[in-house]
Amino acid sequence: MSLHADATRVLENWSPRLPPARTVPPAPGSPPPAGPGQEELRRDYLGHLGSHPDGMWKDCREGHITASALVVDPGTGRVLLTLHRKLGMWLQTGGHCEPEDATLADAALREATEESGIPGLELLPGGPVRLDRHRTPCAWHLDVQYAALAPAGSVEAVSEESLELRWYGWDEVPRVADASVVRLAEGTRALL
Repeated sequence: MSLHADATRVLENWSPRLPPARTVPPAPGSPPPAGPGQEELRRDYLGHLGSHPDGMWKDCREGHITASALVVDPGTGRVLLTLHRKLGMWLQTGGHCEPEDATLADAALREATEESGIPGLELLPGGPVRLDRHRTPCAWHLDVQYAALAPAGSVEAVSEESLELRWYGWDEVPRVADASVVRLAEGTRALL
């Protein structure tokens, strides 16, 4: 199966994994809940793949599917963010799919391992946590976002993609990251 076919299969079978309803109203200025727009994005991603045979690759200037993963240490309640070298923002690990990636999940896990320097990461079962479409200097990224669980005692190592790596507590993420990363962290935390 090609990576394009795998991504199509993943998105055809995926449904938004909404966190449980909040019992406390969101804090002022917090991002919208994780669910709205996810089904529309899923359909848009499938439409993109249906009309772009090259829609998995960076060369597709109309936009391309990317894969990312929020690295989580469930034992300590922390997430690892990378200060992206080109964008200068604190983000989850992730990026472009490569020809050697057999599946979208493989791409997310490869990116998380390369960018975090942590061996032995495992994706949170159940498939992607959420989707996020954002404009980058190269094109629109149609990002499929996973969560990766770090082994206890993991030590990160900065890669060429990053200026810095840093562990943050769940409640610290909104102070350093944009709404997309906050929604991914909230969605991941709700699933743990």
